[in-house]
Amino acid sequence: MKRKITIAILALLTALFFWLMTPQNHYLRRALRYQTPNIDDYTIFENRVVKAGNPQPWGFEKREVPLSIPERLMPDFEKYKTVAYLIVRDGNICFERYWEDYGPASLSNSFSMAKSIVSLLVGCALDEGKIGSVDQPVSDYLPWLTSFDGVTLTLKDLLTMSAGVDWQEEYASATSITTKAYYGDNLPALMQQVQLVSKPGQTYYYQSGVTQLLAQILTMATGKTLSDYASEKLWTPMGAEHDALWMLDKKEGVEKAYCCFNSNARDFARFGQLMLNGGRWNDSVVVSEKYLTEATTAASWLKDAKTGKPVDFYGYQFWRMKFRGDDVLYMRGIYGQYVFAVPAKNMVVVRLGHLRSDERTEDNLPTDILLWLEAAWEMVK
Repeated sequence: MKRKITIAILALLTALFFWLMTPQNHYLRRALRYQTPNIDDYTIFENRVVKAGNPQPWGFEKREVPLSIPERLMPDFEKYKTVAYLIVRDGNICFERYWEDYGPASLSNSFSMAKSIVSLLVGCALDEGKIGSVDQPVSDYLPWLTSFDGVTLTLKDLLTMSAGVDWQEEYASATSITTKAYYGDNLPALMQQVQLVSKPGQTYYYQSGVTQLLAQILTMATGKTLSDYASEKLWTPMGAEHDALWMLDKKEGVEKAYCCFNSNARDFARFGQLMLNGGRWNDSVVVSEKYLTEATTAASWLKDAKTGKPVDFYGYQFWRMKFRGDDVLYMRGIYGQYVFAVPAKNMVVVRLGHLRSDERTEDNLPTDILLWLEAAWEMVK
């Protein structure tokens, strides 16, 4: 009897091994090997360089007494494994600090902050006429995504996370489409599986896949890779000091547009300054103020799928909130990656790290957001 059980177990393990080794389970082998995504994952994936063609270093605020993080907040900075915290005020760095082995040039994964970058690139494509309008049907580029129940899917629906597609935003499941997108090696084929299942433009439901669809449209409209277009339209005009890396699904493949733009705190801060400047960098227009205003204005005509309330926190792949009465526009990544722009204070705050809080505020925000903002408010008051 024991021998039969042993043989059965061996047969099962053998079958499991060969099943894992099939080409379609390439992503699963990688997921099992690396498990939780990491801020240094650019080292395990193929990448494409986003070139910095015109470096413009930040200036530094002159202070007799250096700023410091409030002592009572330091335990939480360390609890969430912060690797970088930087404040830019009036266009100059007034505070920066790094932990572990990270420094001003260290690369770190943006995770979903990349969604905001894709939104800016859509704005650039609109500005130069490569894309006609945010109201343009998605089917002009992706013919399998037309309409549902008579309602046409538009680029605006993708931008506002109201596409009504069947993408399940599951991070813990090894077999979810989100896991396949991150660890897989054929994003275009995966996106072909996405289908409309409800009326677009009605309900906000956060889905990484819709940003990947936007990126696919961008490459078709511009004839350039996402990285090359980002270098031309954003990274070089904004004066980034260092090349960035955008992770790919495979060698010479396509960018993981919904995540995985790797840079450092100083260069990430440029996106916040761009928001403060209304889309300008020095004397040049990077993206039109009209588009940027739309992108950072809440899509209040939508209902939140989870609460049923009007959406007052999300625009075109950008987040917004209020803190101590001030408007805060921001980019956000799953492990506590943030770029905050605070127009009333002409201030940008960048926080990068390994963890964010699992607890939520009454407005359903990760509570660590309040920590990074509270520190900045106290330091620059």
